[in-house]
Amino acid sequence: MPLITKQQSRIISSVLSPACRVWLRSQVSAIGDLSVKISGGDRQILSGYIPKVAISASRAIYQGLHLSQIHLVGENIRINLGQVLKGKPLRLLEPIPVSGELLLEEADLKASLDAPLLATALTDLLGTLLLAAFHMHPADILEDQQINWQQITIEPECLTLSGTLTDATNYTKPFVLRTDLQLASPHELLLVNPCIEIQQKLVQAEEGFKIDLGKEVDIQELTLSQGRLICRGGITVIP
Repeated sequence: MPLITKQQSRIISSVLSPACRVWLRSQVSAIGDLSVKISGGDRQILSGYIPKVAISASRAIYQGLHLSQIHLVGENIRINLGQVLKGKPLRLLEPIPVSGELLLEEADLKASLDAPLLATALTDLLGTLLLAAFHMHPADILEDQQINWQQITIEPECLTLSGTLTDATNYTKPFVLRTDLQLASPHELLLVNPCIEIQQKLVQAEEGFKIDLGKEVDIQELTLSQGRLICRGGITVIP
């Protein structure tokens, strides 16, 4: 490991680490505890090249997704160090491959249901299942309906979401939506065997539903366990 000189220590502790923290906080809506560990030799750092950054955080919200814990490692990072030393904000000069692990608890998933990716996919799925149950067009079923997600349970091979549909007359229909969650591809989630129970009807979709997370995402492992969802893989951060 390269020796850490006093000059490098000063740059990392007084300039680079605070700049990284400010940049990271600018990428999320909220964040709790945040730990940043920067690794590299003095010549590398002074040239604007950071070989490795390890990040640990808790209670973060990224694009509407609530995350209990984050452990990430970014490598081969190039930044505008010259401008950072002059007090300018840190900027990435090239895309960064980041790998690590994310943990979502049941409360995180419930709080994330307003995130556009999840909200759109679940509303489409709900509409399709209601279509099969009541033989109506999804737009007609969900028009003027307020969806209220009340409870979420994460179990091995099963995700259960319960809630209500309330129409313009305040008539409320409870429902329970169950599905398994798997990987369709490294950047796509697959809702497997989704079904809905509503007004004493139980209807299962004929096929699964995909949620596209974007080409920059590279999920290698997705695990449902009691009360939590663990995701391991990578993502490419675009400047």
